[in-house]
Amino acid sequence: MSHQRPTAAILLVGGFGTRLQPLTFSTPKPMLEVAGIPFTEHQIAKARAAGITEIVLATSYLAEVFEPYFGDGERFGIKISYAFEEHALGTGGAIANAATHLKSSGPVIVFNGDILSSHDLDAHIALHNKREADVTLFLTEVQDARAYGVVEMDGDRILTFNEKMQNPPTNIVNAGCYIFSRAAIDSIPTDRVVSVERETFPALLASGATVIGYVDNSYWLDIGTPAALLKATSDLILGKAHSIAFDHLLANAPYRLVCDSLIALEAVIDPSAKIEAGSFIAAHAKIEAGVKLFGSVIGQGAHVGESAHLSYTFVAPYGEIPGGFIAEREFFGYLEQK
Repeated sequence: MSHQRPTAAILLVGGFGTRLQPLTFSTPKPMLEVAGIPFTEHQIAKARAAGITEIVLATSYLAEVFEPYFGDGERFGIKISYAFEEHALGTGGAIANAATHLKSSGPVIVFNGDILSSHDLDAHIALHNKREADVTLFLTEVQDARAYGVVEMDGDRILTFNEKMQNPPTNIVNAGCYIFSRAAIDSIPTDRVVSVERETFPALLASGATVIGYVDNSYWLDIGTPAALLKATSDLILGKAHSIAFDHLLANAPYRLVCDSLIALEAVIDPSAKIEAGSFIAAHAKIEAGVKLFGSVIGQGAHVGESAHLSYTFVAPYGEIPGGFIAEREFFGYLEQK
């Protein structure tokens, strides 16, 4: 097994984002903004900082949205290419398909397209190389593991992998970032649906492959629901989570932090409006007198009328909220793509 440091990555961005509807009717989940930045950009910045020089986006649902934004990756300092799945291939099938587009050799980092994490990717890589592993999973501990793949371990070696069970044997869960040797990727069948969680990991364990876990309990969040997407934005703004892309936005983009909210300089906000913790207001949005916002996302060019009160609510770009309107945990202006 090589000690070669990974320089290539695959980002799994083909999911339908069903739990995030209506936000995902016309925007794929990985392109939804978190603190003003498409979520995929947060992950690309993390990969680049760890020394990744090329990344393949494994696309399927609304695949045409990604390339116009990311292009060949030049402006992000990383080479980006695209592996399109005409029919979704599952996590394992997507990895196998995307790997055929990589130019470099050596191990590959695989990111799930819906995890915001502050985990130490350099330490993750170091453990993979030290143990000469076939696969090294990033793991974290949660209070309720029923919704996740769970592992049993002996030291750092994974003994069992069970995907989503009612009575999980541990609270140590798959946190959605893996390092694969090329041999492990080559073991995944091609041109068919494969679940890396239900098929690939159990098969590797059964074959005696070295499958280990890197446990890191720093910030971790699955952004698969509207509430989680709002939390991710709020946590970045409040400094509870960290993202290199968000640091760059604060340093270089026309936004300001005000009262624990992120507000575009080109937003128009009446002085009597109260913008409270964790809100995001995009450019050219207009917030009228007496408005109260809490933990909400206001899209570009949106208009919130006088004395409206919004909590944990999404307003789409150019959406209209009438004066006096009160809403909590709602969505406005998101129309299904025809």
